[in-house]
Amino acid sequence: MATDARPEERSGSRSRPGRPGLTREPFPAATLTADHDQAQPLAEPVTMRLDGRVALVTGAGSPDGIGYATARRLADLGARVAIVSTTRRIHERAGELGVTGFVADLTDESEVGALADAVTEQLGDVEVLVNNAGLASRASPEVLRPVAQLSYEEWRGEIDRNLTTAFLCSRAFISGMAERGWGRIVNLAATAGPVNALPTEAAYAAAKAGVVGLTRALAMEMIADGVTVNAVAPGTIYTAASTWSEIKQGLGTPVGRPGTPDEVAAAIAFLCSPAASYITGQMLVVDGGNSVREAQFR
Repeated sequence: MATDARPEERSGSRSRPGRPGLTREPFPAATLTADHDQAQPLAEPVTMRLDGRVALVTGAGSPDGIGYATARRLADLGARVAIVSTTRRIHERAGELGVTGFVADLTDESEVGALADAVTEQLGDVEVLVNNAGLASRASPEVLRPVAQLSYEEWRGEIDRNLTTAFLCSRAFISGMAERGWGRIVNLAATAGPVNALPTEAAYAAAKAGVVGLTRALAMEMIADGVTVNAVAPGTIYTAASTWSEIKQGLGTPVGRPGTPDEVAAAIAFLCSPAASYITGQMLVVDGGNSVREAQFR
């Protein structure tokens, strides 16, 4: 069943002028020094550890995908990890990682609500959310078709799989994060859309550009509540789903090879950690320098 995860205004908090629904707690008096009235920064431990925190990673059904690598890294950092995908193979992945697996269609509002209830009941309140679901796989390949030939159903499918999933999952957990005053959300974008694009990938590119827009808007909505929201944009990453054409693209990057799921997972894990407390609303590109190269040959 679906849950209403819209943020509630907390008693005792001050509304921001001109920003209905957004609140900011008064700056803690403990941050004022005896020598002056200027507020000093709150010092959150600069650590990568996530001991005891509950983390949910979506789209982790592939054993060599970014979601799986991220779940493994977060578990290594001490988090209690839940993973979810659309098929029962997620239980195999959960057994391999020693984490908890769930099956859900994250484009379905009611199934996302049921997932949120189940994760909370079994593991506790989710404090770290990685919206990885939607990246192309053999089970759900990208739609590669020019706009003139793209059907409305194909367009909606790409938007739902790559953008709506991030919206529904974020909405399901942000109220709880805000109430507890701490949270991390990392959305998986891509270089396709926010940075560049290729012919025949308009729906995918639009969805991933939308992920960055959602990330930035949500970051500003949650900034007063101790919740950071960031995006990671991978370039060409070598997985079992990679085509020979994609591998060749990776060989043409300045680094000279495709990236690996573990390299993307390392970036995600940093943004999930207490060490990234002063980073929000950002997009971190992981593409071997490909997006900053002026030309392939000079």
